[in-house]
Amino acid sequence: MLRSDRIKNIFGQLVDLSPEEWQAFTEHLEEVSFPKNSFLCRAGETAHYLYFIYRGAVRVYHQTEEQEFTLNFHFENEFVTAFSSFITQTPSRVNLQALEPVQASRIHHQHLYQTYQQYHHAERIGRLFAETLYVQKTNREIDLLSLSAEQQYLNLLQKNPKLISSISVKHLASYLGIHPESLSRIRHKLAVNS
Repeated sequence: MLRSDRIKNIFGQLVDLSPEEWQAFTEHLEEVSFPKNSFLCRAGETAHYLYFIYRGAVRVYHQTEEQEFTLNFHFENEFVTAFSSFITQTPSRVNLQALEPVQASRIHHQHLYQTYQQYHHAERIGRLFAETLYVQKTNREIDLLSLSAEQQYLNLLQKNPKLISSISVKHLASYLGIHPESLSRIRHKLAVNS
């Protein structure tokens, strides 16, 4: 399967794009790769690209003078950008960092929005993705407020067990809002009970 066909399959679950609509989108796609620990976007920069990850993982985090706060992880077959910055075309407050080598396709903000203006189905896909992101963000906030760190870790582990086991304790603990020592205890407990 061609890489772009993976995006087409995801879009096809939402709407039935005509060949003309699909061509208008793909003619602006650019394939890119990022080495481990490199940045797709840094805080203070404006996010000009929306990425689709074919391989690898990306961490989204905010940094203060005292510490880092991991907001999310994005994996294979997911879209990622600094969404607030991308939508408003203002400087990002978050960093997007490759946790391992990343292969992706990207589309520039200008080209994506031109496609939205030209094609109703493209605009509908954009709206549906925005709705999905809103639901995910709301669920994440509820999880932070209502689930234990162990339950949150188990949810993340279920989503991508192989990759989660390779993410540093420091980054995972930051995502869960706990100290690395607490995450080590959770992992030990789960290993003993399995």
